[in-house]
Amino acid sequence: MWIVAVAWIYVVALMAATEPTIVHGVMTFLFYCALPLSIVFYLTGSKRRRARRQAQAQNNATVKNAAAAAAPGPDTGRDGAKGN
Repeated sequence: MWIVAVAWIYVVALMAATEPTIVHGVMTFLFYCALPLSIVFYLTGSKRRRARRQAQAQNNATVKNAAAAAAPGPDTGRDGAKGN
């Protein structure tokens, strides 16, 4: 995927370089290269973002469960016995 993106940037940069004014060149680069590639990378990265979000949620749940299991109960004393 990256090789295609780099090749497309190269092609559009050459197209932009042949435009008659700098403004035309910048607009060509933005609208033919930056905008489409950002949309493509956003759409193709959705699966990775979803997997990362699920892994983070699972990690948070694991840490929360481990912390809850390790914490003593509210009515235990110093020795762990209940009551006064």
